[in-house]
Amino acid sequence: MVLIAAAVCTKAGKTIVSRQFVEMTKPRIEGLLAAFPKLIPTGTQHTFVETDSVRYVYQPIERLYMLLITTRASNILEDLETLRLFARIIPEYCKSLEESEITENAFNLIFAFDEIVALGYRESVNLSQIRTFVEMDSHEEKVYQAVRQTQEREAKLKMREKAKELQRQKMEAIKRGIKPSFGSSGGFGANTNNYTPPATSTDLVVNEVKAPTYTPTQKPRGMKLGGKGKDVESFVDQLKSEGEKVIAAISNNSLQPGTKTPQIKSDVDDVHLRLEEKLIVRMGRDGGVQQFEVLGLVTLHIGDEKYGRIRVQLENKDTRGVQLQTHPQVDKELFKLKSQIGLKQSGKPFPLRSDVGVLKWRLQGTEESFVPLLINCWPSETGDGGCDVNIEYELAHANLELADVNINIPLPIGGAPIVGECDGTYVHEQRRNQLVWSLPLIDSSNKTGSLEFTVARSIPDDFFPLSVSFTSRTSYASIKIIDALSVEDDSPVKYSVESVLYPDKYEIV
Repeated sequence: MVLIAAAVCTKAGKTIVSRQFVEMTKPRIEGLLAAFPKLIPTGTQHTFVETDSVRYVYQPIERLYMLLITTRASNILEDLETLRLFARIIPEYCKSLEESEITENAFNLIFAFDEIVALGYRESVNLSQIRTFVEMDSHEEKVYQAVRQTQEREAKLKMREKAKELQRQKMEAIKRGIKPSFGSSGGFGANTNNYTPPATSTDLVVNEVKAPTYTPTQKPRGMKLGGKGKDVESFVDQLKSEGEKVIAAISNNSLQPGTKTPQIKSDVDDVHLRLEEKLIVRMGRDGGVQQFEVLGLVTLHIGDEKYGRIRVQLENKDTRGVQLQTHPQVDKELFKLKSQIGLKQSGKPFPLRSDVGVLKWRLQGTEESFVPLLINCWPSETGDGGCDVNIEYELAHANLELADVNINIPLPIGGAPIVGECDGTYVHEQRRNQLVWSLPLIDSSNKTGSLEFTVARSIPDDFFPLSVSFTSRTSYASIKIIDALSVEDDSPVKYSVESVLYPDKYEIV
């Protein structure tokens, strides 16, 4: 047999995963996959259909099809045997036979497909061998990783010892009344008065000395990245002309490198606290909460050493069973009795110029009352093979204000929505096959809204899973920072607070 391609698609013809095993252009394979649903005979028990050039061999798997495209000269018995092995691969790597689960494990499926077929010909492998090949469990790799971790630990120990030695020399120089200067032997030059320990976001270390960080005074010479040239502008204009929504560049201050947490600008004082909450929500299309979780974190940033010895007063009015946990260096008894965050060693200051996590909380449940924004998507099939879709939102927690709300609705390939009624605005992103419903603000004044549209040649499954994104300055949990006090005399200290709530994952499946 010569196997041209293997694909997993919906019964409406939407391709989820496709793998080609021979040289083929993209329009050619897209044409073959698009023609498949129209060729399936009705009222028959056959699992293959032929055209003038290729043969489709398929197997229904609940609401999906496992599809093989072969040449007409291939052996149909071998085709069916290979098809059964492909069909057994899908539940091996996917917990459920849903479109979202297939998409999430697409790469594992493609790796497994490649073990079955090479250059269009079937390999002599079974399911157990495929599982072993895909896992690629190597003893040599484990040994290499263990050696590398040992080397990294030794390097860190040497770095700490060197840092302690430099700090000890500095203290001895201060005691003798000599201005500390390590010169070339220390590797930091003569200017060591600007020494500051490196900032960390999670570690709260009071006694350990951190390795110093050197900041060069000369401006680096080299290529300037991030400049906007004419080619970039013309490309953006082309995307806009094709109906794409192009988002403006985000400044470095609004998003920290290596994180997708939205950063809300605020006036920052020498004592700055940040309350960050992220939501994980997964709801069924017919109702019911499959997963709900809120993860909160309070970080403290001290900008001036004279404000290092403080206590932070909190107010907790939550009655839903939020689980609170303080940092190991925080005085737990003080937190239980007075709802104050302070160090166990009150004589020690908080780390300077570091974002220190001091309190975190968690809330889990399956009650629908926990979900702040309810989305109801109701697709109805029409008589001409299309769907009328009605989507409603409802703000369940009136105290929240959700900004820049985007509800992303999947569309079938090539499906163009005809929008009837819409609260807010919408954008049809053709490249991503989705309709983005945007609302600038959802609060108590506009708790509900709806969107209605029609798509030809579609089925209800084409419009799931929906995903939701937003940002909010209001906190989900009823936890607030109400004061910052000095340890010496309980006098109030000027401080600033910012709060951010955002969904890490918010889906209706």
